[in-house]
Amino acid sequence: MEKSEVLTDFDVASTSTTKSVMKKLPEVTLAFWIMKIAATTLGETAGDLFAQTLKLGYFLTTIALFLTFVVTLVVQLRSSHYNPFFYWTVILSTSMAGTTMSDFMNRDASAKYLSNGATKLGWGPQGLGLGYPAGAAILISILLVIFLAWKLSGMTFQIRDIVTFKGEALFWSAILVSNTLGTSMGDFLSDSSGLGYAGGALLVTGLLAVLLAFMKVPAVPNVLLFWIAFVLTRPLGATAGDFLTKPVAKGGLDLGTAGSSAVLLVVLFGLMAYAHLQERRTAVGRAQEEQELVTRRGD
Repeated sequence: MEKSEVLTDFDVASTSTTKSVMKKLPEVTLAFWIMKIAATTLGETAGDLFAQTLKLGYFLTTIALFLTFVVTLVVQLRSSHYNPFFYWTVILSTSMAGTTMSDFMNRDASAKYLSNGATKLGWGPQGLGLGYPAGAAILISILLVIFLAWKLSGMTFQIRDIVTFKGEALFWSAILVSNTLGTSMGDFLSDSSGLGYAGGALLVTGLLAVLLAFMKVPAVPNVLLFWIAFVLTRPLGATAGDFLTKPVAKGGLDLGTAGSSAVLLVVLFGLMAYAHLQERRTAVGRAQEEQELVTRRGD
């Protein structure tokens, strides 16, 4: 396979193959990455909206958003074909749950994380206070265990060939953990590295540009590049979300979590609608091609 085919290891097998595979995952194109960044940015602002602005706290919000993830995942798993609304809703739910899961792991009730003199944020434990390095190390270990179990299962890493429940479960487990890991990385870059929100976003953008260059290197597998890029787009969304919502004194635009989330939700649903329209057009085009092929064979 030519490296000029950008991440086409993740494209769905065409209908001309001897074994037809029902498409349940999107093709990885530029539009895919734009929607991924939009979803993860919304996941950051929405997670902060529930946990911090509405003061539900990390514990309760994590439970609620994880259950939301389970519900959206069940809908996705029960679907017989790729539906942009189903797929990107799961991505959004993993981003929101990942935001509060990361915060619960890394933060505590100290003044460093609770502003305006607050000593409590919602009901239940305020956080484990592990810190970003320890939290990231734990999440990286969990992600590696998932990939090891995936490899030992004998199932392919090629997304186009994931057609079993077990395969999809491993895929979405990796998505959830990678989004949580990306949140920890983004918060570390924004809060602890000294780079600030804009600096953190620029650093991640630079790393993504390096990955783009590696796509021209035949020795580097596209599967590896995909997962590294998938993780890195999450801290890009996290830093972008913080930049939109945090106070000007901290380097943000102070647009608020509610307003930013509402705007991002409209943008994401607009992109979902566009993807759904494109998917229908593609399906109609394929149906017409198949009908023409049948007609020619009949002649």
